[in-house]
Amino acid sequence: MKIGLQIPSYTWPGGAAAIGPTLARVARQADDVGFDSIWVMDHFFQIRGVGRAEEPMLEGWTTLGFLAANTSRARLGLMVGGVHYRLPGLWVKAATTLDVLSGGRAWLGIGAAWNQEESEALGFPFPPLGERFEMLDETLQIAHQMFQGERGSEGEFHGRLYHARRLMNSPQSISRPRVPIMIGGGGERKTLRLVAQYADATNVFGGPTAIHHKYEVLRQHCEEIGRDPNEIERSTLQGINLAAESPAQIVDRFGELSDAGAQHIIVSVRAVEDPSQLETIGRELIPQLTAL
Repeated sequence: MKIGLQIPSYTWPGGAAAIGPTLARVARQADDVGFDSIWVMDHFFQIRGVGRAEEPMLEGWTTLGFLAANTSRARLGLMVGGVHYRLPGLWVKAATTLDVLSGGRAWLGIGAAWNQEESEALGFPFPPLGERFEMLDETLQIAHQMFQGERGSEGEFHGRLYHARRLMNSPQSISRPRVPIMIGGGGERKTLRLVAQYADATNVFGGPTAIHHKYEVLRQHCEEIGRDPNEIERSTLQGINLAAESPAQIVDRFGELSDAGAQHIIVSVRAVEDPSQLETIGRELIPQLTAL
């Protein structure tokens, strides 16, 4: 099993001036203790369920570049990118740039998005959900073409929403055959169908029963299009609170997720800025979890 770290909050002691040094320390420690991946959110305001909208939030791709400079091993990605925040060519160029500068450690995490409040607050168009899925579909088609070969495609793309004259990508990604694509979300008719068509990983929420069901739906979509479902990494986003749960209990809980089909558990860690939290996870959890 792979273990990833999601960093969803930057509300740390010391205010804005301390965010950079604290984030660098957290990332270096996560890299050192054995996390396979590090993820940040693609939001501009803090989201409900984590904190107040006014709490600090960093732009995702810029933050990943900072993390690349402060780590050497873990893969890096957005958990997950909102498709309407960037045009398709920028999605691919940003992911490729991160991949090249990190030595082949990028993920392209993307989804149909949901945060209408922050979009409208900052002036981003927020199309209806059906159109955002069309945007996602065409963006993924463009990504596959730009990641092919040595410099992408010389061909054109004419979709309903997007038109491109030359899908060149130079330098090409170090990760081959492409920067791995993760599509976030568990929608059974559209999201998981797009995973089957285009993605290298899926990320869903929930307990063992819920995620097992989502993975089964994904398997059915793969069968319908003739794709081997084992080509797609099965991940899930979970939480760790060492003040409320012992390492042994967490290992048992994550073991159930593994039995349900999860291959990559990505965790948000309460009080991650406290070095003792990641130290404990690296010493008492990661060795057992990677053996599952």
